[in-house]
Amino acid sequence: MARTNPLSTLQVIGVRYAGSRFLGDQQRALETYRHTGAYEAASVPFDVAEPRMPPGVSEADQEAALGALCGAIADVVARARRAGKGVLMTGGNCHHATGVLGGLQDAHGPGARIGLVWFDAHGDLNTPRTTLTGSLGGMPVAVCAGLALPAWREGAHIAAPLPTDRIVMTDLRNLDPAEETLIRATDVVVADLVPGRPGPAFGQAVADLAERVDMIYLHIDADILDAAYTPSHRTKEPGGPDMAQVLDAIETVMATGKVVALAVVSVYFEGEDADVDLTSGVLLVRGALASWHRHGMPRV
Repeated sequence: MARTNPLSTLQVIGVRYAGSRFLGDQQRALETYRHTGAYEAASVPFDVAEPRMPPGVSEADQEAALGALCGAIADVVARARRAGKGVLMTGGNCHHATGVLGGLQDAHGPGARIGLVWFDAHGDLNTPRTTLTGSLGGMPVAVCAGLALPAWREGAHIAAPLPTDRIVMTDLRNLDPAEETLIRATDVVVADLVPGRPGPAFGQAVADLAERVDMIYLHIDADILDAAYTPSHRTKEPGGPDMAQVLDAIETVMATGKVVALAVVSVYFEGEDADVDLTSGVLLVRGALASWHRHGMPRV
């Protein structure tokens, strides 16, 4: 059993960007979490920071812009971790995971044994050579692992690429063909939540990871859920797990006592069914924070 400290204080990082594009008050998820008291589910004091793109950065170079924004996120993560706080990132999307990893390395050192548990219907391990769409939103895990886009990685403060044997992914029900080949060529472990699918048991994969790392970053893209829970999501996918299955999987990760950072991202807020997506986001945030409060954090 991991030696843990209680989750005693929480740093919320609200990201009002889609990639590098500023959304401002259009990012309804952040207001929804505040108004519904979702952050109070942690049962600890919290404060909210909203990093901004540094002045003078042009969006014309998306790789550099993402590096600059994620570097600002990393600064907040690092300050929080040095103060012993748990970190929750909300709003935003998967691009911004690079800033969380960079901030953890800033606080704990580039040699820190950090594990990444990735909840997503997609692998986000594309590179410019494997992608079918060219979307940088499909590349953040590749950036974290040092496989692509070094300007983004360095801007996000990732000094040491994340070894692929410290990454566990689930549910990955939509992969580009070359991306799938790349994932299978690495040491990434893909464990599925939906019963009957091939792959190692999720609980065992998480337990094995927890034995080999000092801390875990749990990243949740809302499209891990079946499309019925995320009807406005731009990359929703049918055939996914329901809310109870995802909350159970979150509990499995939190029960390791190794989580220091959590993200719930890509909760969409536009369209006639957006209230369904926002409700799903609230349930994910509340459930994850309540579980984190029960299990605590590692002593690092």
